Amino acid sequence: MNYTENFEGIRIDVQAVDITITDGLQQRVRDAITKMKRFVHDINWVDVYFKVEPNHATNTKTVSMKLGIPGEDVFASESGDEWFPIMNSIEDKLRKQLEKR
Repeated sequence: MNYTENFEGIRIDVQAVDITITDGLQQRVRDAITKMKRFVHDINWVDVYFKVEPNHATNTKTVSMKLGIPGEDVFASESGDEWFPIMNSIEDKLRKQLEKR
């Protein structure tokens, strides 16, 4: 499932390999972007990549997120068993990168 949307003037491009993204997970991506806007007001685009590794015994889930901002873009990736804790971790990683700027 791939989709692109415009959220508060920010282009969000989501790619999901062989999975369907729920409305709740789509909202969670929007919530993460809203939180990142506290640290940088000029987010031009966001790329989000969801993937499930079916070869692992636990079907490991991976999320990567890249923010297109003036200067160097920021990027975070995380793997785990559940989407929402993974998103929380990515949010923390991105926040730390933005605070260092």
